[in-house]
Amino acid sequence: MRKWKRKSKVDKMILTFGVETLDLHQKKCIPCQGGVPPLTALEIEPYMGQIHDDWKLIADHHIERVFSFNDFKSALEFVNQAGEICEEEDHHADFELSWGRVKIMIWTHKIDGLNEADFILAAKIDNI
Repeated sequence: MRKWKRKSKVDKMILTFGVETLDLHQKKCIPCQGGVPPLTALEIEPYMGQIHDDWKLIADHHIERVFSFNDFKSALEFVNQAGEICEEEDHHADFELSWGRVKIMIWTHKIDGLNEADFILAAKIDNI
């Protein structure tokens, strides 16, 4: 199925193929080369509805989530699993690891803000 979409802030039409039928966790992160604006608050809103409710939007700049565990070993294993996803997607989150707790912060450093890849990564981490 082909569908025409308008690219935000640009008057050109781009052709997409069936992407509207994929959940975020099924998509692949596309590395940002910079030179594009971060998502606006209005553009972020629909993505927030597609990831776990525990993800928090911070100043329209990044998303973060805290995960709780019963011990340090479990928290460390989770960080390693999430880190593998980051490597597979070539998109890397920031992690804070402590006893029984992991905080993950995600944004695209090259544009100092959020883009779709950040939400794809969050959705994949949600599936651990």
